[in-house]
This record gives sequence, structure tokens and C-alpha cells, in this order.
Amino acid sequence: MDPERAGRPRDSITPRDILFGALPERHLVVLAACVGLVWVAARVAIPFVAREAIDTAIVPGDLAALWRYVALILALGVVQASAGGLRRFLAIRIAMRGETRLRQRLFDHATRLGLEYHNRVPAGQLMSRANTDLLQIRNVVVFVPLVLSNIATFVAVVVVLGLIDWVLALVTLVCLPGIFLAALRMGRRLTPLTVTTQRELAEVAEQVEESITGIRVVKAFGREQQRVAAAAGHAEVVRDSTVRAGRVRAEYLPVFQALPTFAIVLALAFGGVRVINGTASIGDLVAFNTYVLILVQPLVLVGMVVAQYQRAKAAAERVCEVLAEEPEIKTRPGAPPLPPGPGTVELRDVTFAYPGRPATLSGLDLTLDAGTTVALVGPTAAGKTTIAKLLARFHDVDSGSVRIDGEDVRDVDLDSLRREVAIVFEDTFLFSGTVAENVTFGRPGAPDFEIERATSAAEADEFVAMLAEGYDAMIGEHGYTLSGGQRQRLAIARALLARPRVLVLDDATSAVDAATEARIRESLRELGGECTTLVIARRPQTVALADTVVVLDQGRIRAQGPHADLVVSCPGYAELLGLDGGEFRRESRHGTSRPGARP
Repeated sequence: MDPERAGRPRDSITPRDILFGALPERHLVVLAACVGLVWVAARVAIPFVAREAIDTAIVPGDLAALWRYVALILALGVVQASAGGLRRFLAIRIAMRGETRLRQRLFDHATRLGLEYHNRVPAGQLMSRANTDLLQIRNVVVFVPLVLSNIATFVAVVVVLGLIDWVLALVTLVCLPGIFLAALRMGRRLTPLTVTTQRELAEVAEQVEESITGIRVVKAFGREQQRVAAAAGHAEVVRDSTVRAGRVRAEYLPVFQALPTFAIVLALAFGGVRVINGTASIGDLVAFNTYVLILVQPLVLVGMVVAQYQRAKAAAERVCEVLAEEPEIKTRPGAPPLPPGPGTVELRDVTFAYPGRPATLSGLDLTLDAGTTVALVGPTAAGKTTIAKLLARFHDVDSGSVRIDGEDVRDVDLDSLRREVAIVFEDTFLFSGTVAENVTFGRPGAPDFEIERATSAAEADEFVAMLAEGYDAMIGEHGYTLSGGQRQRLAIARALLARPRVLVLDDATSAVDAATEARIRESLRELGGECTTLVIARRPQTVALADTVVVLDQGRIRAQGPHADLVVSCPGYAELLGLDGGEFRRESRHGTSRPGARP
């Protein structure tokens, strides 16, 4: 991949795409619109029927006609109520399905973004986009069917008023556009406040997520109050912007209440005069007042939705920032799965540098024969963990190639590659769930005997058996209910159960005592060459168990060979492991030696 393009946002996704993409299947929108039209027809018809009842039944004293009109109004009321309930249900269903689909799309895309992106963007920011921002988008989508029916209501009422008495309609409607303009103005004033609230809520989420995740460090240094104060600063901004938004709404509320009242007053004044003069009927006057009240809701709603659209657009821009990120690592179209093979690993003339840093690996050539165990040793930042990440294609090399069984990892399906390469890092992560769920994470549905075999090979079976519920025991978030060594052993069991072709142990036994580590290594050796193992370690006991040791320094291979030979032949090797040559020879005389190659 061209490093200039890595992580560059794409221009093809816009906030408009996000908003319209939140709409589910169009047939639901069409159905909601049709139901809305039924609701509009019933709602607009009721005042018209009431007008006819007054003028043709009540005023003449026709009781039979009155009851017919009453029955018709009741029927229309039932239709309006039923259609209104169904319209609301469809609107919520449309909004929730759209929100769910967009959230799934966001989560799926976020999981496919590279490590560089996740190192750069705090998890709290992503959580805010998946919650607060999607809520703002949902608030617009839910109103789409409602707005359509309210626009239809407005048009229908205006037409009916013009048919009844166009002069009175003009006098009555003169105040109502002010409601729409006021709602629009209020929404525009609320938009920056809402954007500020969204941004600060993301900061609060980030502060809380970091503080809870790092609670042990916070407590160890007694920084609880400092972390609380940091979150409180953003929370106060949220409070202030929310209060200011409430003040803006309070300023416009009198307008929404006063203008309809003025319209009713005008209808009564001018309509009353026309009734007295005989140019309008009492039914006309009653219908006009009812229609004025009906018109208020569409005007307020449309104005608010126009304003809400601005807030949703700002939220969509934040979501768009994530979706527009180009995944740094992805499968090329038509790439085949990694073909079967014994697990031979080759790094050919590999050069790699992290963005903005000097080269970590420079022209590295390294071969791991199938079924062997190779230990990587070197000072900090020598490139040991980088090699592990390149094998699983967390990053792509700048030049050269990484090959497994002869295939360039860039030319095969990414999912199939990562199913064949298992990495256990020193910083072990376990999910909230049971022991069994964590062990089977890489291979769901594995039979019990294989689970037990993997935990036994990782020396985890004894402490699992001591748990009250065994494999069904809940281990809590990040597995912090277990010791560091227990977490590492479960992580090793998880990797072994996945039956990888290549197994990487990156200081994966650093929290395990030496005796347990020796038993783990012996168990791995007894697996009989089922996988190629790359061990990154600092303990001489661990390194001594490898078939071959590779010493890295500044991204290049400094020396390579059996542990015993390197202690003698490689200057600084013994010191690198904290072991001088004399001490190693004394350990050898007491029976500690490097085992031979796996059978």
C-alpha cells in the first residue's frame, strides 16, 4: 500500500449520505407516508364535518341529521387514532432500524481500521459517535414520516380554508408563518449549543473510559480527584450549554403560544363580523378556529425538524469522519485464502517504519522452518514485536515481503491469514464473560475435550478447576479478577485452541513463574511440531528452550544460532539476558540445557 494513502480520508462519503443512508428499506417509508395520508384525511375532515353538523343540523334543529354527523365524526376519530398510532409506530421502527444499521456499519468499519487509527483516536470518541451522534441522526429520521404527513396536513388545511372563505383564511393565516420562522430561528440558535454539547459529551466519555480502564493506575498514584476534576470540567460545559439551550427554548415558547392565540382572536373578530353580516356561518367560524389550532403543530414541527437537521448534519459529519477513513490494511479484490502448508515463515529484505519514525526494520532476512521454535532477543525497540505484527499483517512492509508457506501475506485473504497466525501479547486482554467463552474466542463451538487439552497445555487447567464454576466462571472485565499469570495462561490456551499454523508468544509468560513457564514450554514441545512458534522473551530459561535464537539490534539480525553457542560467541548476548557466560556454564553443569528440536 502506498504510505501516502494510508489512513487518508476518502471524499466519497458525505454527511448527506450518512443521513439518507440511515433510512431503511424505502417500502417502509412509503407505507408510513400512505398511513400518514389516511391520518391527514381523517384529521382534516373532522372540522369540516363539524361545520356541516352545525350549519345543517344544529342550527335548523334536525336531531336525526345531528346523530348521523356525530356517528361520522366518531368513525373519523377512530380512523385518525388508528392511523396516528400506526404512523407513529412506523416512524419509530424506521428510525430504530436506520440507527441500528448505521451503528452496525460504524462498528464494522471501526473494527476494520488499522492499529494506527485506533492508537490515534481515543475509544471514548468512538463511543460518543456510536451513541450521542447516532441519537441526533435518529431524531431526524424518526420525523421523516411525521413531517411528510404534517406538510400534507398544512396544504390540505390551507386548501379547505380557502374553499370555505378565502378572505377569512387570509386574515387568519397572516400570523402563522411567524411560528415557522420562530421555530427555524430557535433551531439555528440551538445548533451550536447542541454541537458543543455533543463534543463535550465525547470528551466526558473519553475521560470516563480512560479513568475506569486505568483505575488501577489512578488509585496507585492517588489521582482520583484529578481525574474527577478533568471529567467535571467537560461536564460543566455540557451543563452550561444545556442550560443555555433551555433558555433559548424558554425565550421562544411565548411566541409559539401567543401567535396561535392571535390567529384565533383574528378569526373570532373578523369571522364574528362576517357571521353577523351574514357572509359566513357559525359552522365556518368554528371550523376556522379548529383549523388554526391544527395548523400550529405542523408549522412548529417542520421548523424544529429543519433545525434538528442542522444538528443531525453536525453529528453525521462526526460519524463521517470515521466512515471516511480508509482502512490501512485490507484484502485485495479476489485474493484467495492462505493455502495449506506446514508453517514456514520467511521475511525477505523487509524494511518497515512506523509513521513519523525512523525505520524499525532495515533489510531484514529471516526464515522460520516449519514446526521449529525460534526466539527473538534484542534491546528495546529492536523490532521484535514489529515482526510479530507483520506476520499477522497488522501493518504492511514498506519494502520486501513477509511470506507464509511461500505466499506473500498481502496477496491472501486477510481473515484466512489471521486464522492461521495467533499472537499472545504480554499485555493480555480477556473479555467480560466466562472462562470457556474467552478460551473459545478464536474457535467458537470447539469440543470440550479440545478446550481442556488447550488449557492443560497452557498450565491453566488447575486454577480453572479451583474456580467455583469452573469453565462457566465469570472472570469480569479485562479479566482483572484473575492474576496476571492466570490471564496469560488463558490467553495462551485461547491461542492454542485456535490451532494456528504460526504461534507468536510476545513476552506471553512474563507474569508466570519459571517452573510453570518450563511446563508450558514442555507442553508446547510435546505438541509435536503442530505449529511454528516465534518466542519473544527476555528470560534466559525461556530463550534456552528455543531451537534457534535470533538476536536483533536496530532492525537487523546481529547474530543467530543456538542459545548455548550465542552465550559464548555473541558479545553482549549474555548481558542482554542478564546472564554472564560463567553463570550459564554453571547452570549447564546442573542439568539446564537447551532441548533439541521438536520431533
